[in-house]
Amino acid sequence: MLYLNPDDFLLKPAVATIHCEPNWKWRKRGTPMPNYDLFYVWSGEGTVLLNKKPYNVGKGHCFLFNPGDETEATHNPQNPLVLTYIHFDLAKKPRLIPSSHRILKNTISFESLLTQYVRLFLVETYGAEIEGKLILKQLMIHLLREEQEKEEELKGTSNSLLETIREIANYVQQHPGEPHTIESLSARANLSPRYFSRKFKQIIGQTVKYYIVYSRIKLAEHLLHFSGMSVTEAAYALGYNDLHFFSRQFKQYTGKNPSEVR
Repeated sequence: MLYLNPDDFLLKPAVATIHCEPNWKWRKRGTPMPNYDLFYVWSGEGTVLLNKKPYNVGKGHCFLFNPGDETEATHNPQNPLVLTYIHFDLAKKPRLIPSSHRILKNTISFESLLTQYVRLFLVETYGAEIEGKLILKQLMIHLLREEQEKEEELKGTSNSLLETIREIANYVQQHPGEPHTIESLSARANLSPRYFSRKFKQIIGQTVKYYIVYSRIKLAEHLLHFSGMSVTEAAYALGYNDLHFFSRQFKQYTGKNPSEVR
């Protein structure tokens, strides 16, 4: 999208900043996403499912949903989401597209652009469409720039460290039921817990704790769907002693109760 002209951005009327009600839920559409949707979280806690992959989200999480994507979302009613969404189409096929999910470092300038964009269409504003297209391209440039900066950071990471972190991630995936901790995994990698946590998130794109739980829930989903295990059996097989905690965590990551999958 870096090389598209602003006129190639086709604006849609679906744009808003919303404070989600406690019972808010974004249910899976009957048909896949028809256009692009820039989705930004200002505050709150929730889970977004993008093509069945769960993301625990909070402030600074940004998605660019693409046409054909399948999306769902829920949130913590005690800490509701505040989010902005902007739908648009493109007149030409882009050479560069920002990744589907990113946790932004520089939220201030990005949020300023979002506020400007939404404000343009709250009331009839002179030149709104022209300015909106310019702002939308700026938002896309911002996302692409953050990706480029991350790639530059990873260039400074040695191949041996990349291999070590990826081996740890694979180990967690293969043994999700073990009582993994940051301390135990960092010791396995022969790194300090703080440095290990920082590099794991930089390379894998998720925090260590999130990745551990995500790996457990993905296996739980498989066990419930294919092995014939009961919810209790699946929970205990993955090291959960509290069935209610397992069910709550399962729903947080998948949007469903364990009994709905079985």
